[in-house]
Amino acid sequence: MKRGRLPLTALRSFEVAARHSSFTQAAAELFISQAAISRQVRDLEALIGCPLFERRHRAVVLTAAGQELRVTLTASFDSIGDCLDRLRSTDEQPPLIISCEPSFASCWLMPNLADFQRRYPGIDLDIDTDRRFYEFRGRDPAIAIRHSETQSRWPRVESRPLCTTRLTPVLSPALLRDGEALQRPEELLTYPLVHEERRDVWGQWFAAAGITAPAAAQRGLVYAEGGLTLQAALRGQGVVLSDDRLASDALARGELIRPFALSIPFGAYWLVARRFVTLPPSGESFLAWIEGHFR
Repeated sequence: MKRGRLPLTALRSFEVAARHSSFTQAAAELFISQAAISRQVRDLEALIGCPLFERRHRAVVLTAAGQELRVTLTASFDSIGDCLDRLRSTDEQPPLIISCEPSFASCWLMPNLADFQRRYPGIDLDIDTDRRFYEFRGRDPAIAIRHSETQSRWPRVESRPLCTTRLTPVLSPALLRDGEALQRPEELLTYPLVHEERRDVWGQWFAAAGITAPAAAQRGLVYAEGGLTLQAALRGQGVVLSDDRLASDALARGELIRPFALSIPFGAYWLVARRFVTLPPSGESFLAWIEGHFR
């Protein structure tokens, strides 16, 4: 097909719908109606002469032809975007946007950012604590820091490990009865247990300690993320399972203590970007800095 006849608007709509496997999400990304997405995709299918999606109940699935076209278009649009970014005036360096897990942002990144600013005073950072998955296009962050218990890869992006996570009990020394150190792991069952996101992780720690935890171990406060559980521990609300990296400042100041050295594995933090080789110099500097802290 001659370049002058390429249906660029329809191709863009199809590519976004194909990435999301959703006409609704494509419409939201492009700020047009779902009906417009559907019409443009149908016009493109009529032009090509074959279906690009299988329409199912409340879902669309790419056909073989659709998958082939999506791969080509995504790579092409990404290449165009990268070229425009390189050609754009560099008189004023835009802020580097980092998307970060909320607990990691508040408990590790924020306390250490003074070091980054001292080393790279010319780089401005915007820290985004939204947990949504990003395609790293347009106004999306350049780099994301994500935690997962099991996942190490995400669709259409690159990832590399930052650090593993291990959980260990921490609590305020003011919570200890009579100020005496705990002697046996089962003594923790006499204290309030604070949970992050769900109530089954304490059972894993007790199992590693050789203890069958009673149902009471699944009771207590549940917070949505680790930064809040650490605040709960600091305020004496109970004992928290925390990554000692995130609790390191409070442990060093004596505001929290680790009653037992036993820890359990709990996934890892990952650095995620669309393509690491296309990051701007500011992004490369950030990666070198943060990876240097975890070597």
